[in-house]
Amino acid sequence: MAIDPDPAAPPVARRPGVGGLIRRYWFDVVLWKRILAALVLGTIIGLVLGEVAVQIKWMGDVFIRLIRMVVAPLVFFSIVSGIAGMSDARRLGSIGVKTLALYLTLTVIAVSVGLSIGTLFQPGVGMNVSGATPEVIAKAPPGLGEHLISIIPTNPIAALAAGEIQSVIFFGILVGLGILTIAPKAEIAARLFQAGADIMLQIVRFIMEVAPFGVFALVAWVMGTSGPGAFVHVLKLAAALIVGCAIQTLLIHGGLIRLVARLPALPFFRDITDAVTIAFSTSSSAATLPVAMRVAEKNLGVSHTVASTALPLGVTLSMDGTALYVALLAMLSAQAFGVDLTFAQYLMLGITTTVVALGTAPVPSASLFMLAAVLQVIGLSAEQTALVVGFVLPFDRLLDMTRTITNATSDLSVAVTVAKWEGELDEAAYLARPVE
Repeated sequence: MAIDPDPAAPPVARRPGVGGLIRRYWFDVVLWKRILAALVLGTIIGLVLGEVAVQIKWMGDVFIRLIRMVVAPLVFFSIVSGIAGMSDARRLGSIGVKTLALYLTLTVIAVSVGLSIGTLFQPGVGMNVSGATPEVIAKAPPGLGEHLISIIPTNPIAALAAGEIQSVIFFGILVGLGILTIAPKAEIAARLFQAGADIMLQIVRFIMEVAPFGVFALVAWVMGTSGPGAFVHVLKLAAALIVGCAIQTLLIHGGLIRLVARLPALPFFRDITDAVTIAFSTSSSAATLPVAMRVAEKNLGVSHTVASTALPLGVTLSMDGTALYVALLAMLSAQAFGVDLTFAQYLMLGITTTVVALGTAPVPSASLFMLAAVLQVIGLSAEQTALVVGFVLPFDRLLDMTRTITNATSDLSVAVTVAKWEGELDEAAYLARPVE
């Protein structure tokens, strides 16, 4: 005979099953904490395993491929839906001009910081690069006219397939403008592209669940194959870069948020952790873009209209960390080869570095191979440039991880500032802690 349980008795606590434990210790933990833990663990494992850590690099490669898989379609759908969602075509000009002006201003400041830090730290004084293996520069950077022509795709579908971001942005702007100017007739198309953008952002959310594994593998690989000892050979350069990036990120970008956008800077730096950790681990502004767009809209309260315009442009035009680093390398090169720079050469270095940074591909170590155009200004030969690149290249991955953080914070600070100017910022969402 069954005995009915006493209704007054307290309920018996049940042990959570495997699914409950996974949810409690994984999915219920905010993403940035998981990524940060993976970064720390990857550093430890990399130092322990050494060269053997290369065997787990494939997990990081999988993560980067997943991110790169969504970059081109996300940029295209976001650009089109953002422009099509504007009530007035003149607003595109307003947002675009303000965005470009801020990016150019920040790049000029970054170049100035790089030249100043290079003069202060003197990283090239006493440096001997004669023992380095020359790294041949494949070809000279394209001229301005050639670069502008290459932005116009002869086949937009091929540009999408090849992931040519500048061409994708150009075609996306045209499609968005087409929908905007015949708005009543193209309402279905506008909704379709908005749905496409939403779908791509949801895919990004799925991919971010594997981000801790990718970050763990990439950091373990870098630390295992290079290790902290790699910095010993370029200690001054590394220290100068870290100080320069800290100034640009905390003082310049933070100052933009506080003094220009008139917003507290603490919520900004608190809520961009996901984007920063991805930028650090992948060393790629392009790979960071999907995460940056999600962070801008979900954490910082930036409207889809501004985020979909400012951030994709930032991938190709906003390279603060790259500009700072190239300026720093120019100073190192001049000091290593005993070149005394005149004021005119400083000025030309600043101008050339700014132009080069604006055209640098958003992929790891791309800035090194743009050095030829900059070092020509101070009279260094192709052979001398190859020696500098060969000297720095073995250690560049660790340096690249640092400067990509500055690239990412630049994009996001500009997006927030432009959104505030345009009345497209949800300040309550900006101030609130993000909910995972």
